[in-house]
Order: sequence, then structure tokens, then C-alpha cells
Amino acid sequence: MSLLHFADSAFPTGGYAHSFGLEALCQSGAVADAAGVEQFLGCQLEGSAGPCDATAAAAARRAFAGGDLSACRGLDDTLEAMKSVREFREGSRQMGRQTLRVAAALTAAPLLQGYLAAVDAGGAPGHHAVAFGMAAGALGWEPEETAAAFLYSTTALLVGAALRLLPMGQLEGQRLLWRLHPVIERLAREAAARDPSGMWSFAPGIELAGIRHEGLEMRLFRS
Repeated sequence: MSLLHFADSAFPTGGYAHSFGLEALCQSGAVADAAGVEQFLGCQLEGSAGPCDATAAAAARRAFAGGDLSACRGLDDTLEAMKSVREFREGSRQMGRQTLRVAAALTAAPLLQGYLAAVDAGGAPGHHAVAFGMAAGALGWEPEETAAAFLYSTTALLVGAALRLLPMGQLEGQRLLWRLHPVIERLAREAAARDPSGMWSFAPGIELAGIRHEGLEMRLFRS
């Protein structure tokens, strides 16, 4: 139940305020319909969320469960260096802080509370994937479950953004999520098996959209 709780779209990370490049792509016409959204989601999952963030989440779960906060901090610093787009980096940190805050309050785990204090004091970035993985470690989820839940919640967040940006119905959004289940399952297996030193990200089109987003005259989203 705790996994469903943290992966639910109602979990208060503030993710509803972010599109992570999708808004800029929609405004430019590069993404104009459900097929375009599906292509965007595939690029995001295959090129960034799976090999980078979900890998970090699974690794943070293992590290936290073993009481290794220095490894969690190392993963956090790696994500800080890898997220070159300012809005994406700040969005990840915002969502991570909120995840830590709720997880620390619900579990009363001293290590979570200590890491949250470090993040609030500016001593650690507090990226979302690491915070999610640390919560998973506190709650006893398996690494593959952690990666799958992180990827699903990321996908659901982006589908929600698409529904606000394009003339798509709720049913089409659910179809997109359904079709991506096998992709999420495969990427979660790969993320859980990947050594964190092998994390990578390559989504240049999405990153360029994230850079352009800062200059849009009208915006619904913070990224």
C-alpha cells in the first residue's frame, strides 16, 4: 500500500506544475496530438528517466536500506551534475524536497529526517529520484518495484500535463499510459540491475525544449 501511496498522482510533490519540456514542444507544434505525446514519453523514458533517474532511485533504495547516506549523497550530486537544464534541475529538487518532507513525516525515520534537514539547509540537492529511493528504502520496497513506481509516476505526471496542453481526452491519456506499461516494466528491470556508475541520459531534443521554455511569453508550467 505504501508504494501505491507514493506513486499516486495525488502525492504532493508539486509535479503538476511541471511539463519538463512538453509545453515548449506543444507551443512550437512539434507535439500536436496523442501520437506526438507518445513519442515524447518514449524519448523521456528511454533516454532519461529510465537510464538515469530510475537507476538512481533503485540505487538510493539499496543505499538507504543499508544505512549508507554517503552513497545517497553521491547519487544526489551525480544527478545535480547531469541535469544541465536549469528548470529541469530545479523541478527535480523541488519534487525531491516535498517527497522527503512527506516521507519523513509519515515514517518518522531518523535518517530521512536528517537528510531532509541537510537539504533544507542547502547541504544536499535533494533530487526527486534520490528522495523517492530513500523513501523506498525506509518502507521496504524492492529496487525493481521502486524503479517501476518512479517511472509510472513520472509518466502519469507528463500525461496529465499533456491533457492540459492539447485537445486530448482522459480516455486517450489512459490509453497512452496503458501502452507504456511494457516499456516501464522493462526499463525498471534494467534500472534495478544497472550499476549506478553506468547512469546515463541522452535526450537532446527535450533538453533544448527545456531551455526554450524559459523564454516563452505565456506559460502554464514551471518547466
